[in-house]
Amino acid sequence: MSQDISRLRGSIAPVVTPFDDNLAVDHHALRSLIEWQISEGSHGISVSGTTGEPASLSMDEREAIFETTMIAVAGRVPVVLGTGSTNIDETLRLTHRAEELGADAALVIVPYYNRPSQEGLFQHFVTVARSTRLPVIVYNIPGRTATNIEPSTLKRIRDACPNVIGVKESNRDFEEVTRVLDTVGRDFLVYSGIEALCYPMLALGGAGHISATANLLPGPVADLYNYCAAGEWERARDLHFDLYALNDVLFIETNPGPVKAAMGMMGKIRPHVRLPLAAVSPEHERQIAEVMRRYGLLPGVAD
Repeated sequence: MSQDISRLRGSIAPVVTPFDDNLAVDHHALRSLIEWQISEGSHGISVSGTTGEPASLSMDEREAIFETTMIAVAGRVPVVLGTGSTNIDETLRLTHRAEELGADAALVIVPYYNRPSQEGLFQHFVTVARSTRLPVIVYNIPGRTATNIEPSTLKRIRDACPNVIGVKESNRDFEEVTRVLDTVGRDFLVYSGIEALCYPMLALGGAGHISATANLLPGPVADLYNYCAAGEWERARDLHFDLYALNDVLFIETNPGPVKAAMGMMGKIRPHVRLPLAAVSPEHERQIAEVMRRYGLLPGVAD
């Protein structure tokens, strides 16, 4: 592993996968979103994670998204590519492609649906990590996968594979973060995948966050990390509460439906999702719009 993992800190924006009216991947819109994220101060870019609807994409589409992302970023910020699948061969293929393209890290989700044992998780991640020179970030999201990877298992994986350098914790059990850092080591890079826990995770020594809210407010979401890194904890705490209403409403339905609805209202993308996801309900769309008005996110509406 030759990559400089010290760059992998801050707000790593999990960019949505935009679709055109025929539900094909809109690569032009994706390039525009990436350019906007970088110009607004996001510290890194991630694609093909939960917010990018990877389970609704073919392998070829995911690889094409990787290629567009790497070209658009052009080395300006780190890129974390979501290479995980419930299928080990698909995960290996995508991780190999991410390495070929020069990604900074691979984000590998805990396999979903199968509900593997901790031993199965250990073997899965060791197989992936040993197949690549890339830094690997484990993605723990038990609300989606129905399986939690235990801190002791993460320690076994890290001990076996030094290129497993961190975990994205989307676990609402906040004690898990302390257990991970205490068990695996406080130098292990732990990222928040729960929007309302970004600030407290940084207070515990987290490496940053991968927050869907960055798709709407990339600058403030990045500033949450910037303030903490500068020791401006009161300012960061105020921003944490300022962001809370938006963080909350963006999960009124399954992510990324609400995020895409909001981005559609902003004129950033067409708000399409692929089945089995569906457009948010009219009532929820009204609630999202009402919160967005408070942030000045609707065209022609000042905050």
